[in-house]
Amino acid sequence: MNAEYKHLIVKGNPAALKAQPGQFFHLMCPATEQDQPFLRRPMSLYGVDPHAGQVKFLYKVQGAGTRGLSTLVPGQYLDMLGPLGRGFELPARTRHVLLVARGVGLATLTPLADAAIAQGAKVTAILSARSPALIMSEAELTAAGAQVITVTDEAGSSSVPRLDSMIRQLHGQQPFDFMTTCGSNRLLKLLQHLSVELDVPGQIAMEQHMGCAVGMCYACVRPFRKPGGSGELSYRRVCWDGPVFALEEALTW
Repeated sequence: MNAEYKHLIVKGNPAALKAQPGQFFHLMCPATEQDQPFLRRPMSLYGVDPHAGQVKFLYKVQGAGTRGLSTLVPGQYLDMLGPLGRGFELPARTRHVLLVARGVGLATLTPLADAAIAQGAKVTAILSARSPALIMSEAELTAAGAQVITVTDEAGSSSVPRLDSMIRQLHGQQPFDFMTTCGSNRLLKLLQHLSVELDVPGQIAMEQHMGCAVGMCYACVRPFRKPGGSGELSYRRVCWDGPVFALEEALTW
């Protein structure tokens, strides 16, 4: 995919091919001479192609599990558990969706763009990265029919003030009625603020280390705000209650 991220395509069974945007799989990563991964690794869905029988993932090689995944070659078997979790819930009458993501967060939001466009909505995707070489999914989102805007640290266009101004301008041209993000604390804070001020609902796909991924071990519990703006906290399992949550309920990590 690029110098930091890899694209993994596997042949999926009928259950896997029913995966919905925002859901994930728990992968048994291969052992290597260097590493012996014990726990499975959660991996967000990057795409599913029922006609080709394929499930797609996008990941960054940065630990024992992903190093193991990077050794896979065509013809090898990959043990996958899924699809798991609660995905995005796009309102039926949505007409303009804003996607704002950084890094591997783009993997989680790309299937949502496909679903929104299939539903008849316009999609504006703002893709953020350190440099142009690390921008991902631009071609895929453009081919799907999304309006794609890229911003980078290198160009000085990815700062929160610049994004805030850009999103407000886009909203003024054609109002958003749903917004989503993944992959960055500062993007979460920005969309939470804009969601309230512009009165636009939204969701976030959360990232979290997991043990079982089916709600039994409670290793992925995180604090969330209770609905309604009370300020009180609740504690929920990211794997079982999410990984997609309402913007207003999410706390930074």
